[in-house]
Amino acid sequence: MTEQTSVPADHTADLPEQMRVRREKRERMLAEGVDPYPVGYPRTASLAEIRKRYADLPIDTATGDIVSVTGRVIFLRNTGKLCFATLREGDGTELQAMLSLNRVGEERLADWKRLVDIGDHIGVTGEVITSRRGELSVLADSWAITSKALRPLPVAHKPMSEEARIRQRYVDLIMRPQARQTVRTRSAVLRALRDSLHRRGFLEVETPMLQLLHGGAAARPFVTHSNALDTNLYLRIAPELFLKRCVVGGIERVFEINRNFRNEGIDSSHSPEFAMLEAYQAYGDYDTMAVLTRELVQEAALAATGSLVVTHVDGTELDLGGEWRSVTLYGALSEALGEEVTVETDMARLRQHAEKHNLEVDPKWGPGKLAEELFEKLVAPGLREPTFVRDYPVETCPLTRAHREVPGLAEKWDLYVLGLELATAYSELVDPVVQRERLVEQARLAAKGDPEAMQLDEDFLRAMEYGMPPSGGMGMGIDRLLMALTGLGIRETILFPLVRPE
Repeated sequence: MTEQTSVPADHTADLPEQMRVRREKRERMLAEGVDPYPVGYPRTASLAEIRKRYADLPIDTATGDIVSVTGRVIFLRNTGKLCFATLREGDGTELQAMLSLNRVGEERLADWKRLVDIGDHIGVTGEVITSRRGELSVLADSWAITSKALRPLPVAHKPMSEEARIRQRYVDLIMRPQARQTVRTRSAVLRALRDSLHRRGFLEVETPMLQLLHGGAAARPFVTHSNALDTNLYLRIAPELFLKRCVVGGIERVFEINRNFRNEGIDSSHSPEFAMLEAYQAYGDYDTMAVLTRELVQEAALAATGSLVVTHVDGTELDLGGEWRSVTLYGALSEALGEEVTVETDMARLRQHAEKHNLEVDPKWGPGKLAEELFEKLVAPGLREPTFVRDYPVETCPLTRAHREVPGLAEKWDLYVLGLELATAYSELVDPVVQRERLVEQARLAAKGDPEAMQLDEDFLRAMEYGMPPSGGMGMGIDRLLMALTGLGIRETILFPLVRPE
């Protein structure tokens, strides 16, 4: 007795014809006592294993070996006494199934022709052979539908639009090898990052996603409410403040790979939900973290692609090998403007440059923020090869140690690849008194209406007062790392990105 129930006739009346016909086939199977969604199938080998095991089988050979295989039907050709189907399994491996009148019998061959559609999952038990054309095949003795597809697959020669691919990633994965490869590449990258950090003595931890205060970055948070606590909570914008608590507690090399959430724009390089690696190393600094970041990216590239010169989907190449270029923010900006600007350049002069280059200035910006925005407009888009941009204004770096040589600067770098910020790192500010002063100033900005300003986290400051050793910290976007390795947009690197409601 099967658990499925019949679909009411009035539900199918308005369906497209192909969907209606498939539902009728499901009904027919149920009426005949056949479960269109059985609990399983006794598979003895994957299609990949069959391909490997019989790779050198000569043309028109019968092995006598009986196997049971499964796969999704992606091609059908039904003739009088012989039917052909191409099966595909999850990794993309394909294998031909052949059904002949003399092996399966008249009734089961007829059932195949009237019940099986492209997109169905089936199981086939039979002999491994090669056809007269040399095609490795399973010549069926028996077969069964293991999952009846009620929706037809898209037409192979008419690609899905980007929007359709993102909304229906499950169909995209069925249809496009590139979609499946991107998932495998991402998995290889994540595994490589973890392995690389573990080899260097880093310990992976998990820190809260729901936080009483938002901090660790300048960003607008998502706000929710806890009924149990009767208080607002924030989806974290960064794990930084909790990872620093770990360093205070003696976990001197610590990292986390997890999700961050920022209630900001959505475009080809920004997603409100994104994956981030953050790592902290006691007795390191921003130079230490630069070496670590370069090595992590290079090791991930080798693991995922086999080369330090990666080929993008459009055929272009990006060389990630060797040492990477390093520039200072103010030095690169000076070159772009044609005159020297420094952290001491006044706001009036920076405004003149902004006006000349059609950059709208927010009244709340200080000279440091304006210098960064000018850099983003004039310099960043041209940084295609990996480039460390060093030494940012203290004004915009409330969690960063002041530069050891140049007053007004902070020991921070941003790593740019393909014109986008891929990672950032600091020599961490560990003086709790100065840290309090910086966060108090952030709280003042928040009180004036800056939605990206950090809140005053007294527990974090209390932790810092127990003593945090000199440290370097780094954060790197996983989705953007995939962009750098593949040349894809951010929504293609995320398996199920956020989309607008239909």
